[in-house]
Amino acid sequence: MEGEGRSAPEALRRLGTAGTLRRGVEIAPAFGEGLLVTFGLAVVGSVARVVVPVLVQQVIDGGFVDGEVRVEWILRTCAVAAAVIVGSSIALRTAVRRLGGRAEQGLYALRVRLFEHVHRLSLERHHEERRGALVARVTSDIETLTMFFAWGGLTFMLDGALMVAVAGVMLAYDWMLAMVALATSAPLFFVLRRLQARLLRAYEHARGRNAVLLGSASELIAGTETLRAADAREPSLERARRAVSERTDAQVRAGFIGAFLFPSGEVFAALTVTAVVGVGVLRGPGEGLTAGAMVGFYFLTYRFLEPIAEFTEVIDQAQTAVAGLRRVLGVLDTPVGPPPPVSPRALPPGPLAVALRDVTFAYAPRDAIVDGEDEAPALREVDLDIPARAHVALVGESGSGKTTLARLVARFADPTAGVVLLGGVNVRRVANDELRRRLVVVPQEPFLFADTIANNLRFARPDATEDAMRTAAARLGMLDWLHGLPRGLDTPVGQRGTALSAGERQLVALLRAAITSPDVLVLDEATSAVDPLLETRIASALRALSEGRTTIAIAHRLSTAARADRVLVLHEGRLVEDGPHEELLVRGGTYAKMYGQWLDATAAS
Repeated sequence: MEGEGRSAPEALRRLGTAGTLRRGVEIAPAFGEGLLVTFGLAVVGSVARVVVPVLVQQVIDGGFVDGEVRVEWILRTCAVAAAVIVGSSIALRTAVRRLGGRAEQGLYALRVRLFEHVHRLSLERHHEERRGALVARVTSDIETLTMFFAWGGLTFMLDGALMVAVAGVMLAYDWMLAMVALATSAPLFFVLRRLQARLLRAYEHARGRNAVLLGSASELIAGTETLRAADAREPSLERARRAVSERTDAQVRAGFIGAFLFPSGEVFAALTVTAVVGVGVLRGPGEGLTAGAMVGFYFLTYRFLEPIAEFTEVIDQAQTAVAGLRRVLGVLDTPVGPPPPVSPRALPPGPLAVALRDVTFAYAPRDAIVDGEDEAPALREVDLDIPARAHVALVGESGSGKTTLARLVARFADPTAGVVLLGGVNVRRVANDELRRRLVVVPQEPFLFADTIANNLRFARPDATEDAMRTAAARLGMLDWLHGLPRGLDTPVGQRGTALSAGERQLVALLRAAITSPDVLVLDEATSAVDPLLETRIASALRALSEGRTTIAIAHRLSTAARADRVLVLHEGRLVEDGPHEELLVRGGTYAKMYGQWLDATAAS
């Protein structure tokens, strides 16, 4: 099963609904702040809905005496009732404002923490999860909580307060009839509790299918150009249709279970009223029940049962919210990427040497096992020394471990065994902000945000001025290209940089690295086809950017490797050759064979 389709972790399910809500309050304490005070205000606010039945009872029993209508007494009683209603309405308004404000503060804290946590997850985790699944956590799953607090949570508190207030008045009127009403309606809560567990599982499954749907939709939209070029739209649409169908089936099942909630409330409401009326008639006036008390009690019974119908809807919505909260907590419980150092050490000033000591790295076990065996380690017992200011190239077949080695140097992951040293300091001991300032990675496919070139550069250095950007561009020989753009640094790059060509996106990525002035540069050479002029410009910019810096370049074209000081050849996770280009050719080993094959392929093309 795909990662985004997994249900909430088993540990969270064992917590139950109440435990899940407690975890939510622990993460976002604003949800629970002043909750008892707010509930107390809601109880006071509910008095307004109890006043009318009491007023009816008082007018019947005290306003009509011996055939006489006591108009003044009735007016005074109504005035008192009106004053009570105004006061309770003020209390109710205060309770609603408090609950709404605390809910928004809690949702804000939850969203921020979720965003921060997602960005701290390891790259491995990001690769395991389809992007649509993580987007679902911070959008639709959080939105279920927003909808719940906007109506369901508010209704739950107000109706709960009303039931407490009405139950108290009913007991004050006649404890026996009150017990009849409570006893008749009590089984409904057991029915609702039984349905609740099944409904929660159904909504958890529905939320999982929704995440799969978002992932499929994201891929379908992002890959439109590729799908059209390959005329492969129908297979992708079929996947999307299947995801929609599965999501629909899961939602229909949840709705089917939820549909049992609504008639159950009506059935028990009818039974309760019937029982109260029957017992009241059997007892009659001889038991001390006045006509006004009987009429008022019937009104109170309806007031007591009114919230039950809404409770069924609230429970239905609450299960959706709890399922969404569990999925959010599931992300928050996922361990983050390489943990920050407990006692960070500063890197030495100036250019930095890079060293690997007996480094082995294996990716986390996956669901799939090939040929009955776990996947082999991506790197095996690699020992390597790269002096400061040296320029080395990593070469090897696909899957040989080039990218993994570069990620370990950049500390996007930590080795399974061994140690990576930067300037003689274990990278595990280096604070992340210093590491990102001293070491910069330029990926194979640079990501540009839908903004201007200047603002894309400021992602790397927020305080960079336009003069600093132009100075960096001049140093890389890119100033004439920059001036040739329609609006220079203020040129919009479009969604994911689509307003620029592939080569121009690479130039922006190199310029973004240049303005940070790093001491170590990790380059993943792009294989995108660019026109000869831009290719020459990119190569020139790379040489200028690498000058005086420790540079590790993942070379896909061996012409790039030939220009490096040293070539590191990886094969099946092991470092099999290390030396200058010419020397490796003379040896006639793995690199010489790769180079010969590359020359033949180049000549053939």
